[in-house]
Amino acid sequence: MQKVRVPQNSFNFGEVSDTAIMRTDSPVYAASAQRVENLMVQSDGGLRSRVGTEHIYTYSDITYSANYVKQSRLIHFTFSDDEQYIISIENGKVRCFFLDDTGALGLGVGVHLVETITLDTSSNALPFTHNYLHEYTFAQSGDVMFICHPLFMPRMLVRTALDAFEVTPYSFDARADNNVIYQPYSTFQNTEMTLDPSATTSSITLTTSSAYWDTTGTQTGGDYLDSLHVGVVVRYDYAEVEITSVQSSTQATGTVVDELKRRLTILNPLRTIDGSATVEVTHLGHGFSGGEAITIEDASAVGGLNAAQINGARTVGSIIDENTYTITAGSTANTSEDGGGYIKVVCHAPTRNWDEQSFSAKRGYPTAVVFHENRLVFGGTIQEPDALWFSKIGKYFNFDVGTAADDDSINLVAATGDINAIRYLVSNRDLQVFTDSSELYVPTYLNQAITPVNVQIRKQTPYGCNFVAPHPFDGATLFVQAGGKVVREYLYTDGEDAYTSTAVSTIAPHLINSPIGLAVVNAGLESAESYAAVVNSDGIISLFNSARAERRASWVRMTIANGYFLDAVGIQDRLFANIYLNGTIYFVEFGDRVGLDNYVYSAISSGYADVSAAYAVADTVSVLGQNGSTIDYLSSMTVVSNGGTASVDVSGYTGYTHVFVGVPFTVNLTTNPVDGNGPNGPFTGSVRGISAAIVDFRDTRSASVNGRPLVTTAEFNGKKEFRLNGYGRDPQVTITQNEPLPIHINGIISELVV
Repeated sequence: MQKVRVPQNSFNFGEVSDTAIMRTDSPVYAASAQRVENLMVQSDGGLRSRVGTEHIYTYSDITYSANYVKQSRLIHFTFSDDEQYIISIENGKVRCFFLDDTGALGLGVGVHLVETITLDTSSNALPFTHNYLHEYTFAQSGDVMFICHPLFMPRMLVRTALDAFEVTPYSFDARADNNVIYQPYSTFQNTEMTLDPSATTSSITLTTSSAYWDTTGTQTGGDYLDSLHVGVVVRYDYAEVEITSVQSSTQATGTVVDELKRRLTILNPLRTIDGSATVEVTHLGHGFSGGEAITIEDASAVGGLNAAQINGARTVGSIIDENTYTITAGSTANTSEDGGGYIKVVCHAPTRNWDEQSFSAKRGYPTAVVFHENRLVFGGTIQEPDALWFSKIGKYFNFDVGTAADDDSINLVAATGDINAIRYLVSNRDLQVFTDSSELYVPTYLNQAITPVNVQIRKQTPYGCNFVAPHPFDGATLFVQAGGKVVREYLYTDGEDAYTSTAVSTIAPHLINSPIGLAVVNAGLESAESYAAVVNSDGIISLFNSARAERRASWVRMTIANGYFLDAVGIQDRLFANIYLNGTIYFVEFGDRVGLDNYVYSAISSGYADVSAAYAVADTVSVLGQNGSTIDYLSSMTVVSNGGTASVDVSGYTGYTHVFVGVPFTVNLTTNPVDGNGPNGPFTGSVRGISAAIVDFRDTRSASVNGRPLVTTAEFNGKKEFRLNGYGRDPQVTITQNEPLPIHINGIISELVV
């Protein structure tokens, strides 16, 4: 029998899967553990207990149901450094919390509910439902946040005052005369289908050459009253017609907004003939058969004919071919030449040059939204899942493609050979596009803006993104792979001149369980580190820490005793969460270094402390007493009534001015099986025991090593030896706590007996 001292002086890789139990040769094995629960990895490799969660708000009107991915979706809204909000999107409701760090509202310093919205100002009902909360996407600029989902027109959450918000539907800009809406249009019909209007103004009949119009519902009085095309705008060339009713799959009725006219795309489309009044008109795909009455507009003088002798009412003469016909001018030309400039023809001939508004109940609404290079960018609808629409520069409500000038709107399709349904857009180094089956990007050019001429989209990696919003983190963009089993980082590498999507959860795959949320906090949780919090469907938060320069990354788990984390959101160095505890959903913030969740910090008055903000009479809670900078564990207590107010009775404890009251969480560090090497090779798999463990503690008030408690009445700093017993093929050191007080573990030296 021999004794070997095995040191573990770092936990830089956090918790790893038990499948690594035989990888004793790996550097990861020596700097990780089998379970790291409610402990956080520090930059020096040590572990300390996570901060507790402070109670902010009780969702008394929400009943938790496992049938929905989320009951509340948390997002951050930042107007300025001192005007920040957390928004809770719920089923038919929006709650707005103000982070009032200066007491600007006169309610005291803290997080306060300032607005609850239950009605949409135009439709009298919010479109938000708990069935799709996890799928909503957001983009915010200034006082406005855009909220998108393919089942409703984008909504705008508008801050109207420091403590007031409203929700309104997004609407596009229009021309000054309101005859043109600057919205995106798309071609949904096949290339051979024609649209034949019955007239050029007022109420007209629109007939298509094959089935096109939506015939949803039962036909009543000749119309399909439930047709999804009612209210939709179609364009005849560039003239708008709003559909008012649908009679069949090939016939609909619409109101012409202005007048049907077609702008000829050919410059100088008129050819005069010397000594003749006949003028040839080049009009691509004109659709005329001869004899139609038309009106010429905006033609300039040509061939000795002045504008008045060309413009005005004319009759289509002979048809030369499908792109050319003749008209008779008001006088005889004195030369043969081409001219006329850019002209318009008022007519209603059948045409293949027509389209329909891109966003509607029929075609779906944008799935994703982001601001990029001072443009508002929408991505993907039900009908066009792989399309991108960029607004005009600085004009977030104008999607007019115009003449493809540098600042005009852009319509782009990810034509990569496969249909890539866009789910999220991220403005980072480039415009990153996350779809259900792959990752793409729109390149950003050095010293040059994205324009309709230079815009392009490139496909990169083939993994796909789950319904969890990606977040920039440590120079990359974290995203959850489709299927919900892997977390990857989307990172541009100069060596490959492309983006890669490296899996960052391979050492701890068991901690990724169908994630439903992702939040990032920088230099938060009372640490200088940055963390990404992945909220899993099982109620566990998997906390990720990365230091790319040092080539280290770690995962740990955060749990709630007999409860769940439901969502999380980060804003600068602060992390907020929704939790489910004791049958109720609470909104909390990760706060002080106390081992309690949903804690209330309350002053003691006449031996009692009010806890009614979070707890009711007969609830069981744990209580910490504070006197100055000293915090002690008092006991587990039952909430009682003090004059009708839910309180804890601490009259038996003197010298304390305040209490922390909440539910304790479990702290657990279980090392990898302690291993070593002997003269005949490694001890892996052989029966061995740990006779002693020397643990280096810092600022620790409560700890238990393999059931042996650390006895201390003040913060303990230094090394403490614990005598242990027991043999097995996989001996481990397990450190837990009996009281919800701080613990900090620098390292462990295990005395292995073989």
